[in-house]
Amino acid sequence: MIERTLFQSDHQTFADSFRRFIDKEITPHHAQWEEQGYVDREVWRKAGANGFLCMTMPEEYGGAGADKRYSIAQMEEIARAGCSGVGFGLHSEIVAPYILHYGTEEQKRKYLPQLADGSMVGAIAMSEPAAGSDLQGIKTTALLSADGSHYVLNGSKTFITNGWHADLVIVVAKTDPAAGAKGTSLLLVERGMPGFEKGQRLKKVGMKAQDTSELFFDNVKVPAENLLGGPAMQGKGFIGLMEQLPWERLQIAIGAVAAAQAAIDWTVDYVKERKVFGQPVAAFQNTRFTLAELQTEVQVARVFVDKCCELILEGKLDTQTASMAKYWTSDLQCKVMDECVQLFGGYGYMWEYPIARAWADARVQRIYGGTNEIMKEVITRGMGLGGR
Repeated sequence: MIERTLFQSDHQTFADSFRRFIDKEITPHHAQWEEQGYVDREVWRKAGANGFLCMTMPEEYGGAGADKRYSIAQMEEIARAGCSGVGFGLHSEIVAPYILHYGTEEQKRKYLPQLADGSMVGAIAMSEPAAGSDLQGIKTTALLSADGSHYVLNGSKTFITNGWHADLVIVVAKTDPAAGAKGTSLLLVERGMPGFEKGQRLKKVGMKAQDTSELFFDNVKVPAENLLGGPAMQGKGFIGLMEQLPWERLQIAIGAVAAAQAAIDWTVDYVKERKVFGQPVAAFQNTRFTLAELQTEVQVARVFVDKCCELILEGKLDTQTASMAKYWTSDLQCKVMDECVQLFGGYGYMWEYPIARAWADARVQRIYGGTNEIMKEVITRGMGLGGR
């Protein structure tokens, strides 16, 4: 196996520490959280108290000023443990960076420390019932009042991760509906604002412990100062979304590779012990060849994703390459899970086995963050083959 050079010793020390946190505070409760459809709020507070949230945010805003490799290590540990209900990545590495990169100084000081200590849970609301991967098709509107004191927000969002727990939601809305993408802005909407309601927690095929919700906005008066970035960012929300997508899509790839490797490791252990016709399943050539093929492909994916991680650290990861990583690794993740379930036989279809839950969790990876079909469109446009 190719030795990884992405991490240094301090990143590994952090990964070991976070793994212990998972073993103590997450894994023992995850089955219960799957039954109830959300993780307990207390785990957010404990994660914040231990410095496991918003680590890459500057110290002046409550973070640790750490480089992204700490977050990458955390994502890998969560994926390796199969703890898909914990939405720390979206909270710390999608919501918080939007505020850091585009927010006003007042917005940064108000929200980032609360996100870092776990007293506030963050979400971002992009997808709508009729607009998923195509963000230009959103219908939610936020129209400035006549006196300029607030925006009137109307619309609905769906498939929102952390939506049920969320205290702060970055809402993608049209502040100038006639201007298309150039009329898109991002608003900071807080729990408790009149007219902001949360719908039912959505029951999913996988990721059952993740509180995915519908959100509804009925004439919500959002203070003008809650426009992310202030007046300078009005109508520039779509630009912000596009700038952040490479990192968001790479995060999906990071989790995909880690989850695929975990599945292979579980399967290797299982086939050594499980016997068929008087011999271990591992003794059959089909088993060994299947696992050899899967391990080879995951190793190739790991090297590519690690290179993408190096590029993101250097600020050089482009949209096309990130789209390649997201599409390729999520397809591979689903392939690995399916093959490993087959090697587990009937037990692979039992929910009590991690491989069954990982198989169900994997399928959405090819959908969210932009479907893999959209990823291929992005890639071909970068090749000069854009459609209409």
